[in-house]
Amino acid sequence: MGTVIGYVRVSTKDQNSESQEEALRRAGCARIYRDIASGALSERSGLEQCLEDLTEGDTLIVWKLDRLGRSLPHLVQTVTLLKEKGVGFRSMTEGVVDTTNPAGELIFSVFAALAQFERGLIRERTQAGLDAAREKGRVGGRPSLSKGDRKVQLAQEMTEKGMKMKDVCLALGISRSTYYRYLKLNESIWKSWHLSQRPGH
Repeated sequence: MGTVIGYVRVSTKDQNSESQEEALRRAGCARIYRDIASGALSERSGLEQCLEDLTEGDTLIVWKLDRLGRSLPHLVQTVTLLKEKGVGFRSMTEGVVDTTNPAGELIFSVFAALAQFERGLIRERTQAGLDAAREKGRVGGRPSLSKGDRKVQLAQEMTEKGMKMKDVCLALGISRSTYYRYLKLNESIWKSWHLSQRPGH
């Protein structure tokens, strides 16, 4: 029989995880992993270490489902990963979610179906938004540039007058990558500037 492992998470340092940990200890957890992080954060070192240490036959227990997953799809993804490793999962508060028994497996299957449904809705809403934008003449991605754009002309004129890139960017409120895009619209200016950046010039 494997080891029973616990995982707890609180959102801020001001919150106390002791009540969660005590409940997990009473449930027989031999080790407990901890995180202090918002549920929206993807990087949780405690959870990552916990998932890495779990081995086949172990069982992971949490106080509530929202301690483990950032969202329903993320929760399903994590529990699916546990199943693939041969690790059981149980939530103490939502007792129906227990993949170590057939009833819990059935409930988890419903969760998985709901997560897939949610992903489908998101895709449909995204596509609908793109279609509506196209109908109004707007296309996603970077706005198109032309040689006639005022900022483009200013960037090129400043460069021809010998102004440094950082000064041009500061004056126009643009990034370096945008500056490069502006210069590339005029091949002769781009080649001249590019040549001037070589050592010895």
